[in-house]
Amino acid sequence: MTARPPLPPFDLHTARQKVQAAEDAWNTRDPEKVSLAYTEDSRWRNRDTFVTGRAEIVELLTAKWARELDYALRKELWAFDGNRIAVRFQYESRDAAGQWWRSYGNELWEFDENGLMARREASINDVPIDESERRIFGTRPDSERGVAFPLR
Repeated sequence: MTARPPLPPFDLHTARQKVQAAEDAWNTRDPEKVSLAYTEDSRWRNRDTFVTGRAEIVELLTAKWARELDYALRKELWAFDGNRIAVRFQYESRDAAGQWWRSYGNELWEFDENGLMARREASINDVPIDESERRIFGTRPDSERGVAFPLR
């Protein structure tokens, strides 16, 4: 098994690194690449869907990014302890009809000793927005890394 640094137990610096790495990976919209950050038997709750293992993660993400076009994500560290991290996030995407959405969520993560995520629980709410209300565009620029994003 390949280690995926930073490894637990996390401190403030390494927890922030882990969160930024996750944001960067998800913004690639590459399900195969993203799945490599999770254990082979990783367990997820994503909204009302439960999946287990990398193959199901790839399937879920493939369908997600086929639906959520122009997806762009921001994650922020909320709390950490030992091998667990909590984040809040926002992302924006549009559907096939052209409606833009801002999705707000919280995630709970649990890592194994190799730094792979073994468990992920995500609660997400979607709010329709006008295209003129967008504020998340592509990958976060270096100048905005570590900067908190607004609640609304």
